[in-house]
Amino acid sequence: MPSKVDGSYNQIAFALEILKLLAEKPRRRQELVDLLLIFLEQHGKSTDDADIKQKVDRTIRKLRDCGIEIASGTKSPYKLVDSNFPVLLSTEQREALAIAAYFLADMGFSAQASQIQRIGNLTESDIPSFVKVDFSPPVDYSDRNLDAIVRQLQERIVQQCCYTIRYQTQPGAEARIKDINRSELRLHDGLLYLFAFIPDWRSWRFDYWHNIDQNQIFRVDRILTVGAASATPWVSCDFPTLKVRYRTSGQLANYKPRRKDEVVVYTDPEGKFREIEATIDYWFWFRQRMLKYGANVRILSPKILADEMKKEYKMIWEQFSADESTNLQS
Repeated sequence: MPSKVDGSYNQIAFALEILKLLAEKPRRRQELVDLLLIFLEQHGKSTDDADIKQKVDRTIRKLRDCGIEIASGTKSPYKLVDSNFPVLLSTEQREALAIAAYFLADMGFSAQASQIQRIGNLTESDIPSFVKVDFSPPVDYSDRNLDAIVRQLQERIVQQCCYTIRYQTQPGAEARIKDINRSELRLHDGLLYLFAFIPDWRSWRFDYWHNIDQNQIFRVDRILTVGAASATPWVSCDFPTLKVRYRTSGQLANYKPRRKDEVVVYTDPEGKFREIEATIDYWFWFRQRMLKYGANVRILSPKILADEMKKEYKMIWEQFSADESTNLQS
């Protein structure tokens, strides 16, 4: 009697181990067999290679009969496409997943949001009424073409070899080939970008290699095609960064950095200002954030960036003055 229970337990454990391995990544039959042999040995079970192959085939057929979609082909690996295992969630867990799905859907990732809804069997009633989102990006990243582009970019990033993209700076413009080195996907202000290091980019701000101006962004929705990975590995360096020191005052006198690459380096004893050191890898995004803070922030160093901000404020003032003069004359 105990041996039958033990055998039943092992069958379930064996099936769950297959699902766990396929959930990590697609695997070829022989790779599955090798990993499952180790699994069985760890549980005190010995078997030969031929027997384990038959057991894998039988178990996958049973899993498919249960509604679990596992794709495979003559020359392709086993791939877990869809799982209908029930997920038991507490009320708080359901609300957390519902909020995540709500956020993703509003940011243009409706397919990913739908997956979360299916996993948790969620409905709109699970979304807390006190949460409202208004991102409204101009792009639906669940569009079939964009989804394929994102997946191809993810594959190139994992391979860590140079590749090319055909990029359109704006609709209707001529697409150009861009050589991509170290890269990653970044979501910024509701838009998804390919953030990439371009080694041969010449900067007018900095005369040394490598510098933050060599970090470039490409809107994913404007990437037309992604080239195959080359045999050339990425340049062996992280994204170049630059330390920027700025001062917050006024309404931001007690500003507490929430970004991991920012630290408070000085606090005025009278509480009138704070000085923050930020490690940045893209000047334009940082500059845009500083402009949002208005008169409550001032860049202290490096001088070239501080001067650039002063020039920006001067241009804003001159434009404002010109508009005022035009209004008075009319």
